Amino acid sequence: MDARTPERSSEPQARADDDAPADDAAAELALVDDDHADALVEVDPELLEDARAYATAARAERTRDAYRYQWARFEAWCDERGFAVCPAQPTTVALYLTAWANAGGAVATLGQALAAISEAHRVAGHPSPRKAPAVREVWKGIRRQLGVAPRRVDPLVVERLRELVAPLEESRIARRDRALLTVGFAGAFRRSELVALDVEDLRFTGDGVEVLVRRSKTDQDGAGVVVGIPFGSDPATCPVRSTRAWLEDAMHGQGALFRSVSRHGKVGGRLAGRDVARILKRRALAAGLDPADLSGHSLRSGLATSAAKAGKNDRAIMRQGRWRSRGMVDRYVRDAKLLDDDNAASGIGL
Repeated sequence: MDARTPERSSEPQARADDDAPADDAAAELALVDDDHADALVEVDPELLEDARAYATAARAERTRDAYRYQWARFEAWCDERGFAVCPAQPTTVALYLTAWANAGGAVATLGQALAAISEAHRVAGHPSPRKAPAVREVWKGIRRQLGVAPRRVDPLVVERLRELVAPLEESRIARRDRALLTVGFAGAFRRSELVALDVEDLRFTGDGVEVLVRRSKTDQDGAGVVVGIPFGSDPATCPVRSTRAWLEDAMHGQGALFRSVSRHGKVGGRLAGRDVARILKRRALAAGLDPADLSGHSLRSGLATSAAKAGKNDRAIMRQGRWRSRGMVDRYVRDAKLLDDDNAASGIGL
């Protein structure tokens, strides 16, 4: 299985970013204005459609869906109150943010909504409301009042991973879950990267398995990167053995690597990113752990934390997790060593 070329497009389920379009029409509006669209269609309609398709492909599908949802929610809120939607008055946007902040909206979600509203205005040729003083000040106050620190979840360190996979029974769905969790951990994969893997992206060697990540959050152009996953010393947590066992059981040699499995053992289609967190939480609950403390990101952070505890250097951790900056890795290293012998309160006679 060595048909691993990064040319094939695999759209990631990436988190929405601040400059994504609010809907599919946004890419078209940003490409041509109304004065020139008719003329371009007459000259070469197919070329214009191809250009629009490329403009749409500039954003991940999940990003477009997220912004489309946020824009629809803003439209509904304005319609209920008789407010103009586009262009919206800065006061309208400020009140909208205030309403959802009062209703318990997360700062990250509100930021996504503000970005969607701003982008919709930009592609329609209107000034961005977020630049207006009224919006800026309200948004600054919301961030200051509610805080912008992300919700912290526990890393699934190797000891906890062992607890999760140890009780797994010998069934098709259990083999799928064991492979998913161990590969996700060893490769420090994001959820979107993990579920986007195809069987053709794997190349088994005498030392382990090489995994081609065709596209990721930090590789939107699809240059691709190969991640090496070595054999584990314990068969129960070995990602290479677990993956082979899953492939042999599921009996599929191409297409999506991780697929749904019915309660009757029937193998279905590709898993979605949210399924990674769902499977992780279900197995955590069965192992007696609190699923609320874990998320899909716990596999990725778990590898970094476990590697730091084991004395792996920052460069090795960054390479395995495809981190471009040291900031996040440094945080994992600090967390891993909070209570080691170098702690200032350790060994001073307390």
